[in-house]
Amino acid sequence: MNQMTNVKADRLTPMLRVDNLTHRVRLETDTLTILQGVSLEINRGESVAIVGRSGSGKTTLLGLLAGLDTPSDGTVELDGAMISQLSEDERAKLRAHRVGFVFQSFQLLPALSALENVMLPLELAGSESAEGRARELLERVGLGERLNHSPRQLSGGEQQRVAIARAFASDPSILFADEPTGNLDNRTGQSVSDLLMELNREQGTTLVMVTHDEHLAARCSRQFHIEAGVLTEPAAVEELTH
Repeated sequence: MNQMTNVKADRLTPMLRVDNLTHRVRLETDTLTILQGVSLEINRGESVAIVGRSGSGKTTLLGLLAGLDTPSDGTVELDGAMISQLSEDERAKLRAHRVGFVFQSFQLLPALSALENVMLPLELAGSESAEGRARELLERVGLGERLNHSPRQLSGGEQQRVAIARAFASDPSILFADEPTGNLDNRTGQSVSDLLMELNREQGTTLVMVTHDEHLAARCSRQFHIEAGVLTEPAAVEELTH
């Protein structure tokens, strides 16, 4: 009975809990506040968009949520781990096992084939079925016949499909996407966003995406807006006024 209760409680625990997150950067003659007092909770399996213009602080926020950087103040709890209090090595280990990334610039290794790029995180994690899993995912994203092509032999849309396959390869608990369609034309971007959302639903992954694209953001279950480092959830504000 206690075991069942613990499992249920774990499922109800937010995937991401952020409290009073602030980030400052010291300049030569001043201190620049990039994020100010950000607090939010994201539940397991939710898809969340953070929308903001260039320079609003959204990419900095994503990096802090993923443990790529540490905040000046406040806390970040990811999948039960207080990552804002972990060492750099501890954060890297957590990311390797629980976090997936999709970047605007694809971030594929140019010397590796599509298959090898997807296999890499699996091999680093010690998986004995890295090649099979990578082949399966590349088939799923429509690149079964492009396994041995290098990034320079692939179009931008194809490179982002490889990046999406790589992001889902290790079955992450949470996936962070930074402007995933930002370098693609509208038609290709639509196709890539369709794929990202489909895979996210199929695998039950929590998705946190930063974007300036309101149409892409509307496909997520929740949307936040960030401006001058301050985060708001418009839907929540509307509910309070009715």
